[in-house]
Parts: sequence; C-alpha cells; structure tokens
Amino acid sequence: MGSRRGVVAEDLYRFHWVKNPVISPLDGTIVYEMQKVNKKQDGYDSHLRRMQADGSEDIQWTAGTHDRAPAWSPDGKQLAFLRKQESDSHFQIWIMSAYGGEAHQVTHLAEGVGSFVWSPDSQSLLIAATNNISSQQTPNESSDSKEDSSVPLSKKALEIDRIIYKSDSGGLWDGGRTHLYVHKLADPSGTWITAGEYDVEDFAWSPNGQQIAYVAHIPTEDEENPDFSRKNDLFTINTEGHEQRKWTDHQYVISSLTWSPDGQSIAMVADDQSYYNATLNRLYQLSLASGTITGLCDYDDMMLLNAVVGDTGLSSTYKPVYHSDGQAIDVLCTTFGACHLLSIATDGSGYQTVLGGERNIHYFARTAQQHIVFIAADPLQPGELFYWHPETEVETRLTHHNDALLAELILSKPEEMSVTSVDGKSLQAWIMRPAGDQADNQKVPTILEIHGGPHAMYGYTFMLEFQLLVSQGYAVIYGNPRGSHGYGQLFVNACRHDYGGGDYRDLMEITDYAIEHYDWIDQERLGVTGGSYGGFMTNWIVGQTDRFKAAVTQRSISNWMSMYGVSDIGFYFVEDQIAGNPWEHFNTLWDHSPLAYVQNVKTPILILHGEKDLRCPIEQAEQWFIALKRLNAVTKFVRFPDANHELSRSGHPQLRIQRLNHIADWFNQYL
Repeated sequence: MGSRRGVVAEDLYRFHWVKNPVISPLDGTIVYEMQKVNKKQDGYDSHLRRMQADGSEDIQWTAGTHDRAPAWSPDGKQLAFLRKQESDSHFQIWIMSAYGGEAHQVTHLAEGVGSFVWSPDSQSLLIAATNNISSQQTPNESSDSKEDSSVPLSKKALEIDRIIYKSDSGGLWDGGRTHLYVHKLADPSGTWITAGEYDVEDFAWSPNGQQIAYVAHIPTEDEENPDFSRKNDLFTINTEGHEQRKWTDHQYVISSLTWSPDGQSIAMVADDQSYYNATLNRLYQLSLASGTITGLCDYDDMMLLNAVVGDTGLSSTYKPVYHSDGQAIDVLCTTFGACHLLSIATDGSGYQTVLGGERNIHYFARTAQQHIVFIAADPLQPGELFYWHPETEVETRLTHHNDALLAELILSKPEEMSVTSVDGKSLQAWIMRPAGDQADNQKVPTILEIHGGPHAMYGYTFMLEFQLLVSQGYAVIYGNPRGSHGYGQLFVNACRHDYGGGDYRDLMEITDYAIEHYDWIDQERLGVTGGSYGGFMTNWIVGQTDRFKAAVTQRSISNWMSMYGVSDIGFYFVEDQIAGNPWEHFNTLWDHSPLAYVQNVKTPILILHGEKDLRCPIEQAEQWFIALKRLNAVTKFVRFPDANHELSRSGHPQLRIQRLNHIADWFNQYL
C-alpha cells in the first residue's frame, strides 16, 4: 500500500461534500454547493461554486460561509440562494447577477426562509417560511396573551395543546406555521397567500405563472384531531391567495410535486398508507382537465426517492422532474442497495433506468436538451459531480474534491453476499475486509452493523464509520434484513408487529453466512452496533444471545412503553410498528422491549446518546443504563451535549469524531 494509511476519525475535518447542482438555462453553466467542516467553529461552512459544463473553470462563486440552495432564474440572468450571516440566526434569500459581482439581500423575514422557487417570469419568488401570525390577525394586532412581555422568552412557560408539539429537527413547537409568501422583486413588501392552523409541506409554481400548487393537511370542521392523520392533500391557489381548489380527498401522503411543462398536469410522489409507515412511495399524475389521478408505476414493486443510509451528511433531490416534452418524469429510486435515476413515461407505458450502477445517486438536474448533471457516491468515495451526455450516454466526472484525501487512505471495498433466510427470503448483505492484509494472515474480529429506520437501506455508498473500523483491524458485516427498503412492498412490511422476530433471525443468518464463507472471521470475537432501530436491535440482540463479545448501542430504544409518550413520533410510530399503546397493549409493548430481557445481558455494552435527541429521547438510554448497572453488567454511558438524532450524520464535528473514537475504543477494549 506504499505510504497510504488507515482512516482515522479526524479525517472528517478534510472531507468536502458536493450538493445541489443547478444548470443555467442560458449557457449550461453549473453552480453547486460545497460544504466542509469549520474546525475552529465546530460547525460547517458552505459556499457556492461555478463551473462550465465540461468541468473547466471550477471556481468559488460566493463569499459567504453559509450559502446554500442555489436556483437560477428561468431567464438565466440571476442566481438566487440562501445565506445565513453571522449576525442572523435565519437564512434569507440573496441574489446575484449571472455574470458575477456582489450579491444583495432581498428578503428580511422575521423567521427566515425555509425554501423558495422562482416565478416563471423571473420577477418574483415563492417562499415557504414560518408565519407566527394567525389567520385572524394582521401584523399590527396583538395576541390575547396576558403574559408580561418583559419576561425573557427563555423563562416563559410553554403552553401545549397539540399531540405533535416537538420534532427532532425543530425542537419544541412555538406556535408557528409554515406558509407561502410571494415576494416581488420590484416591490420589497410581499403577500402571504396561505394562512391558518396547518403547514404547507411542498409547493410549485405553474408554468404560466398564474397558479401555485401546494401540499397541506387543512383540517375540516368535523375532523377529530388533524394530528392523528399523516395524510395530506393537493391544492391549487392563485398568486393573490384566492380561488383555492382541493384536488385530492385525503387519499395520500404526498411527499413532493411538480407541474408538467404545459401546465395541464401535476406529478406527485406519494403513498396511500396501505401499509402505513412501511408503504412504498409511488408516482402519480393529476390531470387538471378531468381531475383524475393516475398511478404511473403501479406495475412495479419499487420504492421511489432515496432511502440509502449514510453517515456523511448527504441529502437528496426529492422532487420529480418532467422532461421538457412532458413525455416522461425523472425520479430517484431505491433498489437492491443502490439509488438509481429512472425516467417514467407519463402515459403509464413503462420506465427506463437512465443512471444505474452500484452507487448512490442523490442529486440530479436535467437541461431542456436532456443533459443531466448529478452527484453520486459509492463505497470508495463520498460523492462527486458527474455529467451525462444523452447523445452518447457517456458520463464525465466533473469534480475531484476528495481525491487528495482518498489517495492517502487505505480503503476496503465491500464484497456482496447473497443470503437466503430460513423462510426463503433473499437477503442482500456485504462484508468489508480489514484494511491491509490482516485477513490473509490471521483470524480477525468482526463487527455486525445494523441500520436505522427500520424502513431504510444499506447499500453502495461511502460509510466513514465502516472504513474507520476496518482501519482498526476489524471486518465489517452489514446487510438489509426484512423491513428494509429496496426489495418490494412485502419485504419492507415484513418486520411490522414483529420487531425482534424475523428481522433478528435475518441478522443472525447474515452473520452465520459470513462465518461459514470467510474462514478468516474469528467467531469468538464478534461485535455488534447500530443506531436508532439499529440501536433497538443491538439492545435486543444482547438480551437474546451471548455470541457477541462487545456491543455499542447508539440513539437506541429500550422500552416501547415510554417511547410511546416521549418520542416526537412515538404515538403513531409505536402503534404502527409494534401494534399497540400502553393502556391497551401493555404485554405487546413490553414483550418487544429490550428492557424486558435486560437480566440476560452478559455482553459488555457501550451506550451512546445525544442529549437533545427527540426521536429516541435520552431517557431510553438512561433506563437501559440504570438497569444494566443495577445488574452489575459491564457498561458505560456516553452523553453528547447539544446533539440530536442526527449526530452521526450532521452533528457538531467534534462530537462526531468523539463518537467514532468511542466506538473504536470500546471494540478495541473488548474484542
């Protein structure tokens, strides 16, 4: 391997993440977002870069340290983007000329801007933002609150009357609602075009500029409680906020939408909740002339959008994109360990895989000439920008931001395993050999990694945690037990109401298969780790078997009884996945809780948890730790301050590095 070295946790400081490519409609110029760690600030900086379509002249284009989400105006003359300044806690929209020069701020919304799109005539911006003014108040009216305004906000009691009152990403709900705001560039004032006790979830401007489509769950008068339903509806409204029309009747959970180029149809990625949280996303098209909705890919058992698990902070293009002739729609698809780009015919006749391969495609943009710019990661690189030429169907790699770092590192390429479960299910899994030549010379300790979700998927993408562990001399096994996405509706549904049953057997059979087929695995030195659902499963495993000699449980679940009431998704997630609530189904919830089997635990187990985790709140770790300590088990509890459920993917860099080192150190001690 020459002078190459193994991966260390501190390599996180040197990675670059490429995001959000957009293509100029005038000359094909590409602008994209570049993110990297700011070690001094213990955070992340991002700026925009600009390049030619052939990858030349790749230069920094904006000077801010928190610039993201670029969007070309339809006429190609201006570039809008979100910027957060050091003096402001919110993002606002800034605009700069396509020819360069200084950017200028165009919005000053009190709660900042969440997202935006350009109007078709390039004269206005449609903005999603938090509006704390109810539909019954004007900006100059005061609320009915009798509280003393001199009391600091941090000292005011929070009154709660909703069952959904917190979220892992947003914290405690402050009463604000996400609504749509039209900002005309020639007039710095603006118009809120939606209002009320609901949130706008996605939106799009019609090609003729006269209507706006949006997704929301607007409560009806006879609805018992809108928080009890996850379904929403598709609406259209004019740009003045009038002539609202509802196009669906609470049939779907709509994730995203887009207009057809001729303005006669709206495509939406949605699911019908037929399998509740495990329902596959599908593509539908609404005909505005007839009001009918047609499924465009009902014939295929596939999951649309990206459900690949990673730990390098990737997000994804989630909107479907029409071809310029309206004959097909591009959308990402999660399938057999990969995320591909599909083009689905709008007449329902079929689809083709435009961009496939053993990789994770997570952003794309298509020009009117059908050229595609996309970002793809694979197990040996965390994501770079590529260009696809429709005439030749040849890809050209445009960026190489991580090449210098990767050239220093010894990386392990996963080897795929095909496992058949005892009840006949096909299980896709992988094994990574230790970095270097250890597996050729001696028995090596091996770690089973378990993904969260459970409705997600391990696959062909870069995993810093896995590469760190193989650099420490471990082999790593990972795979997709029943409940994972990528293998059809029945497979993803197969773990509901059976946590710790078939999914547990699948993981044990994947481990058994690896031991049988790779004689260099030391089966006396097996470790196990996972986060979220993977943390639940780690807790479950050590309560069921002693075959693992060390375990690390991360942001885990230990008690479904309390999880029901403390998680931001607890009440509906537990009812769906475990099939019960605490007052009617005590035995069901308790029987599926790792805490019920804590007396069986003999495996040394490290507990890692973020103190601000509202998805799997830290009390889950506290219960598990106290029970283990009371029983004199070998355990340690590490609490990460100011860290939520996303610690491993987008948390403070210093905490992410500490987390990785804690994992490696524990396995080094006990394996």
